[in-house]
Amino acid sequence: MSNMIQAARQQVAQLTQAAYEKAAQAGVLPAGVEVNATIQIPKDTAHGDYATSFAMAGAKAMHMAPRAIAQAIVDHLELEGSFFQKAEIAGPGFLNFTLGPKWFGDVLSAVEAQGAAYGSGDEGHGKRVMVEFVSANPTGPMHMGNARGGVLGDTLANVLRRDGWDTWKEFYVNDAGNQIHKFAVSIDARYRQLIQGEENVPFPEEGYHGDDIKALAQAVYAAHGDSWLQLPEEERLDKLSEYGLSVNIPNMKADLKRYGIEYDQWFFESSLHQSGYVAETVALLGERGYTYEKDGALWLNTTQLLKEKYLREGKTQEQVDKLDLKDDVLRRANGFYTYFAADIAYHRNKLAVRNFDLAINIWGADHHGHVARLQAALDGLGLNGSERLVVVLMQLVNLMQDGKPVRMSKRSGKAIALHDLLDEISVDAARYFFNSRASTSPLDFDLDLAVRQDSENPVYYVQYAHARICSLTARLAEEGSAVPAAADMDAALLSAPEELALVKALAQYPEELHLAARDYDPSRINRYLVALAGDFHRFYNACRIKGEEQHLLLARLKLADTVRAVLANGLGLLGVSAPEKM
Repeated sequence: MSNMIQAARQQVAQLTQAAYEKAAQAGVLPAGVEVNATIQIPKDTAHGDYATSFAMAGAKAMHMAPRAIAQAIVDHLELEGSFFQKAEIAGPGFLNFTLGPKWFGDVLSAVEAQGAAYGSGDEGHGKRVMVEFVSANPTGPMHMGNARGGVLGDTLANVLRRDGWDTWKEFYVNDAGNQIHKFAVSIDARYRQLIQGEENVPFPEEGYHGDDIKALAQAVYAAHGDSWLQLPEEERLDKLSEYGLSVNIPNMKADLKRYGIEYDQWFFESSLHQSGYVAETVALLGERGYTYEKDGALWLNTTQLLKEKYLREGKTQEQVDKLDLKDDVLRRANGFYTYFAADIAYHRNKLAVRNFDLAINIWGADHHGHVARLQAALDGLGLNGSERLVVVLMQLVNLMQDGKPVRMSKRSGKAIALHDLLDEISVDAARYFFNSRASTSPLDFDLDLAVRQDSENPVYYVQYAHARICSLTARLAEEGSAVPAAADMDAALLSAPEELALVKALAQYPEELHLAARDYDPSRINRYLVALAGDFHRFYNACRIKGEEQHLLLARLKLADTVRAVLANGLGLLGVSAPEKM
């Protein structure tokens, strides 16, 4: 079993139940009592490694004092061949179990046997999940917020796959609608300024001001001169947006690939409009009685949908009536569908056409108000959006240098682009740092710390532990002491507190992986790796390996190499390299 912590917990329950049944057969305890006991892991190992409340939980039904029940259990326990070397009674009747060499040896065997799959679970049962992340507007370079969403989505998909989900990574390209029109108008203004002079062509107030827009206009001018000025305005704008996207989208793909992210699919919003799927989705909402016309526009009765959703979720009618709910436009008076209409259609496509069991979106926290509205619209389509659409909201990134925030503004074009950041720091540092806090917390990204090569830098600290073990195993192999198989080393020799703590840390990995998937929080893996590296460094400083008696040397070498395997495993999930030399 991969999860040795759960295996030990289950064995405590089995051993206790078997001892109870033997004591009942012997007439020491009353027979046929069903006991629902808790099994805890005490914080202080002086109280054992696992503690069960069996005696206290059974006291009422058995009409006996808990300590008397506990004594009967201990007298009939058979620990031979189990994970445990002793069990003791404590306090009002707790049974404290202490792990023995078999469990510690089996942890090392489990890591060895499962290799790169160590830590995997089957919580997802092969269900299909789409993780949609970044999905930045293709109107300019990707910035710091996209960098955080990128590694969060990518790592979350990796973690979910390891927990038994069939995962799919997707980028939704907003290549239609208002922002694309604004993009084309911005390039057009810069293009006309090149030909007619800046003083003669006002730049639109709402336009995109970045240098990248100027560069696109110059490229068009270099290729076509002033010939596009002769085209009808609408045709020129179409050509300019098409050209801009043909440059920006490959650039985005290249930046993300450099950052270690590749998608299963880039899905284009325009395809939903061209195929008539947006119109069909809106019509379907109409058939279900959720739309109405007002002022020439078609509206979604979001108020009604949200009220139905909140009542289903247990809010009272009074609570729902107090909410300030508003309806949404789906089709404007000019006949154009809104972004919200396209968004509903896209998510209907995910759940109804491509049949994903779960759709997870990584969004900026500023989209908070959009979540329930989209879920409610999908509920209205009969797609159970309240459960099948999960939105992970991500707080802002503050870039810090010399202890001060680095100012950036997307509107002025002075946003720090992802490609600029990756020129300054390694991909490993970027991926590690952007995933180092839960999405619900704002992230202070310390540029100075990210380039430091010492133990203050967490990614360096973890990678250094891996490289240190690689150097150690290579050096000892040259001296004739190769890493043994788990079956060929004596786990009973690992008895120092630092050794036992390190094996327990290795056993914790499957649990951390599962919790990271369950809570949509891959930053748990970062925290786990830093803690594991710390446990390793403490062990390495306290327990000599080179020069020890051979059996002990091999046991400690196997432990160190098992740590190396788990560090590489976790770094792989984060998309961070595990160097052999540093």
